[in-house]
Amino acid sequence: MAELSLDFTSLRRAYASGTSPIAVIQMVYARIAAANDPGIFISLVAEATALAQATALGRHDPKKPLWGIPFAIKDNIDLAGLATTASCPEFAYWPQEHAFAVAQLIAAGAIPIGKTNLDQFATGLVGVRTPYGAPRNAFDAGMVPGGSSSGSAIAVARGLVSFALGTDTAGSGRVPAGLNNLVGLKPTLGAISTRGVVPACRTLDCVSVFALTVDDAFEVFSEIARYDSADAYARRFAPGRIGPLTPAPRIAIPSAGGRVFGGDSKSEKAFLAAVEDMRALGADICEIDMAPFFETARLLYQGPWIAERYEAIRAFISTRPETLLDVTRTIIGGAERFSAADCFAALYRLAALKRETQALWRDIDALMVPTYPRPPRVAELAADPIGPNSELGVYTNFVNLLDLCALATPTRFRDDGFPNGVTFLAPAGSDARLASIGAALQTRCAMPLGATGLAFAPPPPRLTVAASGEIELAVVGAHLSGMALNHELTSRGARFLRVGKTTPDYRLFALPGGPPRRPGLLRVADGAGYAIDTEVWALTPETFGSFVASVPAPLGIGVSRLADGTRPKGFIVESEATHAAEDISRWGGWRAYIASLST
Repeated sequence: MAELSLDFTSLRRAYASGTSPIAVIQMVYARIAAANDPGIFISLVAEATALAQATALGRHDPKKPLWGIPFAIKDNIDLAGLATTASCPEFAYWPQEHAFAVAQLIAAGAIPIGKTNLDQFATGLVGVRTPYGAPRNAFDAGMVPGGSSSGSAIAVARGLVSFALGTDTAGSGRVPAGLNNLVGLKPTLGAISTRGVVPACRTLDCVSVFALTVDDAFEVFSEIARYDSADAYARRFAPGRIGPLTPAPRIAIPSAGGRVFGGDSKSEKAFLAAVEDMRALGADICEIDMAPFFETARLLYQGPWIAERYEAIRAFISTRPETLLDVTRTIIGGAERFSAADCFAALYRLAALKRETQALWRDIDALMVPTYPRPPRVAELAADPIGPNSELGVYTNFVNLLDLCALATPTRFRDDGFPNGVTFLAPAGSDARLASIGAALQTRCAMPLGATGLAFAPPPPRLTVAASGEIELAVVGAHLSGMALNHELTSRGARFLRVGKTTPDYRLFALPGGPPRRPGLLRVADGAGYAIDTEVWALTPETFGSFVASVPAPLGIGVSRLADGTRPKGFIVESEATHAAEDISRWGGWRAYIASLST
């Protein structure tokens, strides 16, 4: 038990071999005591209470997908029975019910252990702005732990719980992950209800997930991404599933001028190593100008959104300002310099920046950025409590303003042995796509789990067939991964399944017209055709219907005959349209043909 990893796969294997949830909970409390870091938790569920919950689970229940899995909760999220403090003792209140997300987890069989420390009122990225004593970074006590979800990250990194909830308005669910070798999942805004969460900026807040692996984080996300009609900012959302990495994912990275590392060559080298890992996974890497993203980021703390933080605790701060930490009061108090007119001016500028960045997403699957520029030392904050914090938000502050989802993923460590990480970004609704990319990178790097020193175990092979309720679609041309029209699939949440070939009775034609250029696939008599390269994707019936409606003549959707024996839906072409088209069958597929044009 002493070496038991709390990642889901290891824990479930232990349960299957006879370990009981009671024994695991006893182990968890023993580990918390042995950790000797009083800054991690602000309050703990009484061990007797947690043991009673473990006992009440009874025999393993497959209807409870998180059966027996211990977790922690950032102390700005309600857990009935413990005070919610938001790291301000004078603000504390005792909730009568769980936050919506917490209730979903408990219903799924997860066992809450306690409430974790945070930067006061979730205002900060350093993780040390707390009157409860800051938790120590899991790798180097001299480095900041990252915030504001500091305690949640450290609890997972040190193997005290399997996962933890945080919140993320400006990077609080990603920066602590990068500084402690964890996965940090910042979901699409509104996918997880924030009912029962102390607001920071209510229009930008979201509940985040810290876990040891991408698969674990995404499983938790899938359990709590449920529509809550009582949350005015909730969205109806289908989480999707993690799938195999596409053959040619298109990944953008900041151009040289947009790579900010604070002069830290170790962080820069580690990021470039992660880029090479993505290339090795088959990614097509391009560079983009980060200027509009950085301008958006400046709006968050240098613009009127700081007034939203003031509004969140207006009644409290206006009557008891002396109870806030000086740095927290200074930051939130900055709201007084903005007018309503300033707010509208900022909204207009944000709309323009959203429009400016939207075109980017048609050409890439994800933007990959450093999770943090460099790891600041705790001692730096004594001289400058603001500067290092602001630097940590370089790659995080713009994300929620632009309605993006994000996944912080562990990568190979820096040369000095300190953890490094990258964050993948994409438009709202792309959470499953990011998880597929992040899982592939985590598997390639295979770093130990958190700060436990325990080995990362690769996840089982991904399903390469559609799940129940999905429709398989075979594509052969411009909709292939990395090609001009692939965004028509990914923007609909389509999930890559597999590569393959048709049966050898097809011919492929390059149709006139464009851009973009399109092929036509025509089935011919046996013996007169070729096996043509395909990719198979999965769509929901609704998205499949909208996709089919967009297919222009002379193309259509019929049934494809694949060499693996499957018969997915697929593109067909009217035979009349091939008379004036070039027969490119000898190339074996559209990707090879397009490549031939540039040689």
